[in-house]
Amino acid sequence: MPEAGGGTKTSHAVVVEPGTFEVENHYYPRCLNAQRHPLVSSFMGLSNKAIAKRYCHLNPHTDEDALLELLSTPKKFFKWAGSDLFCVTDNSGKKQMIVVETNSCPSGNKSLPLVQDTVDMDSNYHKLIKRAFWPAVQAFGGEGALAVVYDKNHMEASGYAAAMADIAGEPVYLATWKDTDPDPPSRIVDRQLQVRKADGTWINVRAAYRYVTQKPWTRIPPVLEKSLIFNPIVCCLAGGRNKMCADKAYEFFNHKNFNTGVTIRTPVTIRDVHKREVPIWVKSMGGFAVVKVPYGNAGQGVYTICSSEELKDFMDTDHHYDKFIVQSLVGNHSWSSDFKGKKYYHTGTVPSTKGLTHVTDLRFMLYSTEKGFKVASMYARRSADPLTKRAPVGTESWGQLGTNLSIKLGDNLWDTDTRRLLLMDSRDFNKLGLGIDDLIDGYIQTVASVSAIDDMAGELMSKGKFDRELYGSVNSDQALLDEIVE
Repeated sequence: MPEAGGGTKTSHAVVVEPGTFEVENHYYPRCLNAQRHPLVSSFMGLSNKAIAKRYCHLNPHTDEDALLELLSTPKKFFKWAGSDLFCVTDNSGKKQMIVVETNSCPSGNKSLPLVQDTVDMDSNYHKLIKRAFWPAVQAFGGEGALAVVYDKNHMEASGYAAAMADIAGEPVYLATWKDTDPDPPSRIVDRQLQVRKADGTWINVRAAYRYVTQKPWTRIPPVLEKSLIFNPIVCCLAGGRNKMCADKAYEFFNHKNFNTGVTIRTPVTIRDVHKREVPIWVKSMGGFAVVKVPYGNAGQGVYTICSSEELKDFMDTDHHYDKFIVQSLVGNHSWSSDFKGKKYYHTGTVPSTKGLTHVTDLRFMLYSTEKGFKVASMYARRSADPLTKRAPVGTESWGQLGTNLSIKLGDNLWDTDTRRLLLMDSRDFNKLGLGIDDLIDGYIQTVASVSAIDDMAGELMSKGKFDRELYGSVNSDQALLDEIVE
């Protein structure tokens, strides 16, 4: 069902009491009737030490101590994240996972099959709140209530609120905060988050779990002194909702860790591209490329270019922002970008009985604890149309290459195409053609990308407050800079 959008029907926060978590409300129905794949359960049960040892056994050039330190180091800012990865191969047949993008405040928990039919306080929602959010709340202190603020994905946002109420043993306020709502039940006053109660009064919030994903920097400052925001907006600006800045963070990370053998793998990415330059870059990549609005999410602002018609459609579209990124396109072996000696193509699903293979991506959702990273959830998505041997013609490439399930119906009005969701269960996981070493590779790529963005956030906050001047140097798109509230 579509999620409500535009102005909010309820102009006040909803109170969520302890003991109200019901699995039927916070998981897709398919998950309730699915059994988690044994290989996935085995992987999720591995310690970071075992993961580092296995990875370095297969990749002896990697420094095991450095990798284990990376996996075990808690993050200061970016404590909850998700990366989307492609499983690809190249002309030499080397199979590997590459990072497509990394998101702050990602979806995922509603898509993980349960280990058992009933949950008490051990759902993946509860584990994330207990191990990552709650220690941060206790360290922060502060005065006021607890809250979850969100602009989409009510299923998961309400799940976090119910789990938080259970862990904290107190009511939690669940409040919307949509960018088109003229009178939302959430606001910032005197450097503190407030939410509106049913009687119309406003109360202070000491800590909030944030699922505000659409241009959150237009409503929430990079950091608040009187309220803990999990994750803080600086994570989005540093790369969690900014693909331009994320690529710079990855580049800095790879330079810093070059001697350890731990590097982030991505498609070739060209940053700070003005619209008029896009055709030149597409041509240089052999006519196949992906153009992205750096600050979009949920599949919005992503253009797969495989034909002159698709390039024309992009050039004829009006865009709010001034700069774009252009990436090498990962397609089939005969029609992928070949640029700077780097050419990837999709391994795709195991062929169906009709011989059809679809593009898939894999989402890793992680959280950072005092002892390092943990996997919160995993799921995969497939394209609507199967891969073809010939390059797509006309405007049909998105059907073969697009995997995002979100469908934007209007301002703050969303639907989800769950038919293309692939669960980590005994039925769907086998279609992916992945083994435990592929999952380990994907996990390490996710940890590395999250750590890179956390490092960037640390640089932006190195003076104890958000360094707008430094950010303007790192990301010079004036349209974005004008949106950031302080």
